[in-house]
Amino acid sequence: MKLIIFQCVVLTFYICSMSVYGVTNSKEPVLEKLQAQQQHFRGEEHNQDYDHEAFLGQEAEEFDNLTQEESQRRLSVIVDKIDKNNDGYVTQEELKDWIKFTQTRYIMNDVHSQWDNHKNLENGKLSWALYRKDTYGFMSDDEAKEAHKSDDSYTYAKMILRDKRRWAAADVDADGLLAKEEFISFLHPEESVHMKDIVVYETMDDMDKDKDNKISMNEYIADLFPGVEPNEEPNFIKSEIEQFKTYRDKDGDGFLDIGEIKDWILPDNFDHAEAESRHLIYESDSDADGKLTKEEILAKYDLYVGSQATDFGEAIMKHDEL
Repeated sequence: MKLIIFQCVVLTFYICSMSVYGVTNSKEPVLEKLQAQQQHFRGEEHNQDYDHEAFLGQEAEEFDNLTQEESQRRLSVIVDKIDKNNDGYVTQEELKDWIKFTQTRYIMNDVHSQWDNHKNLENGKLSWALYRKDTYGFMSDDEAKEAHKSDDSYTYAKMILRDKRRWAAADVDADGLLAKEEFISFLHPEESVHMKDIVVYETMDDMDKDKDNKISMNEYIADLFPGVEPNEEPNFIKSEIEQFKTYRDKDGDGFLDIGEIKDWILPDNFDHAEAESRHLIYESDSDADGKLTKEEILAKYDLYVGSQATDFGEAIMKHDEL
């Protein structure tokens, strides 16, 4: 009875603290990001939001609230920055470098922001105990284990245990503390080669609801499209079922094992910036010369930055860097 009451109290605290501490939502953001990469192009539907985030990084949401005129003005300034040699053309390599820059800037801003929230570092390093306390409050590791044993769906405890496991993987020198470089790997494991196995393990853990160490078709669909009834089978679900059968489930046994999950989420030799830059060139290169003028980019401004043409767009504060 005491444990049930304790869980209810913690759950209430968890809901209230999500906005304060930045605790993740029900789907792990790393998994959500990697799934989005793999789903981006299927031939039948194109996700422009993905393009906006790849091109703009953390500024994508702000651009959505600008008028068309202001979006194009800012895009024009960005194009001048991308064209490093000032020859009037944006090459695929220049576009690729820009996409890498925006993604790195987003990651580092996130790391700096979270790192600065933690005080009382130990010789410039962050301890797990301090991180857990600052992020999750009063629940200890042992309490998290006990709560998780009694209810596997108990999200708050599960997040603590998942983060502790990821912490150990990021702690390269095994001193129990994370230097800032190690903290990057902890927050964004998809960006570090030595963290790939933990990303795959977390994916399995999140999707494998019946805990049989494999992902069924139903678990796969339920994770990609929560709340959608499989028996409705709209086109996008039919497409994913075909992807599962044709490309994901390589041995044809009806399930994804750990190796098949890795091939799906973290395919070898996949370069996100390379793929996205090629896509943007293909969509914008009206004269098919393999490079873009500013006019070609502005003509497709909605592909790069989008706009909801809101009335308050002009009132949004301009970036100093623009």
